[in-house]
Amino acid sequence: MKKMFFIALFATSSLFAHTALMSCFDNGDGSVTCEGGFSDGSSASGINFLVLQNGNVIESGKMDGHSEYTFDKPEGDYEAVFDAGEGHKVIVKSSDIAL
Repeated sequence: MKKMFFIALFATSSLFAHTALMSCFDNGDGSVTCEGGFSDGSSASGINFLVLQNGNVIESGKMDGHSEYTFDKPEGDYEAVFDAGEGHKVIVKSSDIAL
């Protein structure tokens, strides 16, 4: 009986799991804005954000109160990284960011 309870509890808890999400867009003024969040609607306010170029961190900060981060668009290829911890990291390549 206890075994069935724990299986049911685990199955139920997986229904409430959330996935990290992020989208980025070019503002057309030399800056890029990325908006993060979670599939369950949770805010990304305070979540770590990085801009990487050639594997190096060129900018870091945290998502603001609107779950957004705006940065100056680097020359060349780069990656925007939403890092909410293990299993909750989203990477958007510059080639996927539309104007």
